[in-house]
Amino acid sequence: MNKALIGCGVVLVIVALLAGIWLTGLYNGLVGRDEEVKKAWGNVENVYQRRADLIPNLVATVKGSAEFEQETLQNVIEARSRVGQVSGAALQGVLESPEKFAQFQAAQDGLSSALSRLMVVVERYPDIKSTVAFQDLMVQLEGTENRISVERNRFNEVAQGFNTAVRRFPAGLVVRLLGWPFAERPYFQAQAGADTAPKVEF
Repeated sequence: MNKALIGCGVVLVIVALLAGIWLTGLYNGLVGRDEEVKKAWGNVENVYQRRADLIPNLVATVKGSAEFEQETLQNVIEARSRVGQVSGAALQGVLESPEKFAQFQAAQDGLSSALSRLMVVVERYPDIKSTVAFQDLMVQLEGTENRISVERNRFNEVAQGFNTAVRRFPAGLVVRLLGWPFAERPYFQAQAGADTAPKVEF
């Protein structure tokens, strides 16, 4: 009888040890994926900040080059200001809060929209487009917009991998049972109206 108890004890110790190793591996794997999401988010913030830093130069160049529609410039300045209000300390916990994430995306989409309107209005002023400073800024902004698109796509891919890992069985069950701090991450969505093809008129 003693040998049977010792045998059971040894089996339980081995099972507990294997379970501990498996749980450690699971937790560490989720931590690694969580850090990938945070890194991708940092890259998104970086390219948005680059755009925000370029806007004052763009506005100053346009203002200095022509009598310009003040309302359009004001809209760009206000949109950039709204972006500033949802950055820094206000962004704390944005990855854990779908509401904060939506607020961040709405502010960035507003700035994109204001910049698009600025570019349309600039078409009416050929002397602005011909200045070297303006051309340089446009190249920078275009490159930044492309980087934003790339980084948003990368973020969504990494977030998808993390969300899948957190929701899959048995990881999802373990995360909930043990109260591990791994919440699903929100995704960037297309800007409203992006599914409608632009109207081209000649």
